[in-house]
Amino acid sequence: MTSGLDHARRIVVKIGSALLVEGQDGRIHRSWLNALADDIADLRRDGREVLIVTSGAIAIGRRLLGLTAGTMRLEESQAAAASGQIRLAHAYQEALGRHEIGVAQLLLTLDDTEDRRRYLNALNTLNTLLRMGAVPIVNENDTVATGEIRFGDNDRLAARVSMMASADALVLLSDIDGLYDRDPKTNNDVTMIHEVEAITPEIMAMGGKARAGDSSGGMETKLIAARIATQAGCNMAIADGRIDHPLRAMREGKPCTWFLARDNPTTARKRWIAGALKPSGSVTVDAGALTALGSGRSLLPAGVTSVEGSFDRGDAVVLNGPDGLEVGRGLVAYSCADARTIAGHKSGEIELLLGYRGREELIHRDDLVMA
Repeated sequence: MTSGLDHARRIVVKIGSALLVEGQDGRIHRSWLNALADDIADLRRDGREVLIVTSGAIAIGRRLLGLTAGTMRLEESQAAAASGQIRLAHAYQEALGRHEIGVAQLLLTLDDTEDRRRYLNALNTLNTLLRMGAVPIVNENDTVATGEIRFGDNDRLAARVSMMASADALVLLSDIDGLYDRDPKTNNDVTMIHEVEAITPEIMAMGGKARAGDSSGGMETKLIAARIATQAGCNMAIADGRIDHPLRAMREGKPCTWFLARDNPTTARKRWIAGALKPSGSVTVDAGALTALGSGRSLLPAGVTSVEGSFDRGDAVVLNGPDGLEVGRGLVAYSCADARTIAGHKSGEIELLLGYRGREELIHRDDLVMA
């Protein structure tokens, strides 16, 4: 897996506070960040899409506000996040701007990835930004999140973002270069695990608790993130982030630990659609649409003859053929009312019929599973 990044089309890179923040005054490690930006620019020139999940806002902000780690109340942590996030986002803007790469900030809570409507809005934003050539900079929305709705660490947030974005690879840049059979900070005779094919209880037992400092995660949270990512079809790596150009080093063969997914993101997503969702309605298609779907195309409104049930945008629906038998399932891009309005019409008429410009497809092929 030394070339794991070279086979990935869409890559999520997670960066921890310990790598970004240096000194006691909350200064951002600019030279390191510039080197990372060089690596990201190299990946993009090779045709890769890159998303960043970053920590650091609270670590930066608490020092700016004169707060002490470990003693902050919730409102003080939120104030620190609000203060630090501005400086953090600007640092990414400057570092990537050296390569004329635009950035955009997304702040998410756990609820945003659990609630279907908010999940879809976040996903559409991510995909639009990537399509327009920007690098999304994602962080937890600490200013509004409470203990009950926080991820608690950005390793798991990065895994959720990887799942949401159907990423091929997730890289956790850390202050350790991979997973070892025992903690290398307290043991001398240790062995790095270079590839993990399954997150077994034995693998989980290798994780430890988070150490004191700015980071909220530890090896245990990284293993939880690996489970989330690999189940979604995304390979995940734990790699050394303490060096300059860490992504370049990975591509050149520097040892790290790869957690291998059994499926690719598309296969994992379609398996989830086919088997893990309860349909909220049904859509019947004509013979022409059925032929098009069979050749891997999306479902357009023009091929729909009827819409049944009550559903919202993003819900699962059954696809029925002209004879009324189920031919597939998918995630619909419109509510039941809007779907009925545009059924049988060309995509170019959607804006006129609904009063807004929606997607051309009623169900995109990536959200569709044929029986």
